[in-house]
Amino acid sequence: MTPQAHQERPGRTELGRCLIASGALQSDWAPAFSAVDRVWFLPDLMWPFLNRQTGGTAAAPPVAVDRRTDPTTWYKYADSDVPLVTQWDDGRHRGPEPGTVPTSSSSQPSAVYRMLAALDTDTGMTVFDAGTGTGETAGLLAHRCGPGTVMTCDVDPAVSTAARERLRRHGLHVRAVTADALAGHPAAGPYDRLLCTFGVRTVPAAWLGQVRAGGVIVVPYGTHYSNHDAVVRLTVHPDGTASGPFVAPVEFMKARSHRLTWPDVEEYVKDWPKPTATDLRPDRLADAAFVLSHAVPDLAHTAHTNRDRAPAVWLYSLTDRSWAAVTWPDEHRPGEVYQQGPRRLWEAVETAYGWWETQGHPELERFGLTVTPERTAPWLDSPGNVLPGW
Repeated sequence: MTPQAHQERPGRTELGRCLIASGALQSDWAPAFSAVDRVWFLPDLMWPFLNRQTGGTAAAPPVAVDRRTDPTTWYKYADSDVPLVTQWDDGRHRGPEPGTVPTSSSSQPSAVYRMLAALDTDTGMTVFDAGTGTGETAGLLAHRCGPGTVMTCDVDPAVSTAARERLRRHGLHVRAVTADALAGHPAAGPYDRLLCTFGVRTVPAAWLGQVRAGGVIVVPYGTHYSNHDAVVRLTVHPDGTASGPFVAPVEFMKARSHRLTWPDVEEYVKDWPKPTATDLRPDRLADAAFVLSHAVPDLAHTAHTNRDRAPAVWLYSLTDRSWAAVTWPDEHRPGEVYQQGPRRLWEAVETAYGWWETQGHPELERFGLTVTPERTAPWLDSPGNVLPGW
């Protein structure tokens, strides 16, 4: 396929229309969408990731599509608003069956363009692109900002090398290196903008020092409470701190060093204490998941259904061996709470939920972060209004 042929694909034209209609693709990014084709950066073998938001079901396993044997289906997904897995298990996986953990991808186009809009770039700005992946985002930034303005890093040598070759082949002048993007790349800084396209559990202090005062960092940030992230737009201040609002919920692959090693229940639970009761229901926990994930620090959480079909929740402290387990025998009776350790985790969750209720159930966009080299503090409406638990 020639670089010009993408303009003639009906599927890509329709994708552009959908992105514009949804508000994801802003008018100032339309020229980059037209000029830089996603298919330039995709391997022959890939796995569309279809969840409830992208037309699938939560339990549907990814199914491989291969351009060499089924180009029609391959282009269908390449021109769709879905994420495409391009690597499994840090490159150890081989073959068409899905691996265990997706570790590189072509991100969902609507998520990419919303993040690019939040980045607020212009011609001549210097940008650090953390997480090269396929190279498409770096190519879009290079088209927007100009040749030589974009530095991109990826920790995986094979991923980085392939992206560098694709960028070169299509005349997109990007400096691409194999390195840990969490450390930044100070030799090419300071930067006007920093865009991260993988999920983080802490915002690296190195980024604060490599983005100039008044510059912007856009990154998917979350906690170990869940696998979900939210895009936060941080403005760097002259004192080396940064703050700003959350923009939109997303789900990105996590930085390799930020992945959670799931707690071993046997290291936590030595015996079962007598239960106490709770009126807080599991559906309310789901409604307040964002605020709970930020208001109760250093917490891992899982929810499932027991053998008797009763919903259950487990909470593990990541700073000590405190734990809590809650089960709801039926929808009419209170939940049964078991907890041990110096951190009373369920009580902290109940306190955070009560605070969220008293604030009128604020939505994600009212929250934000303040980041210093030492800590990250979430807030509601303004940096002075820090969440309970902080």
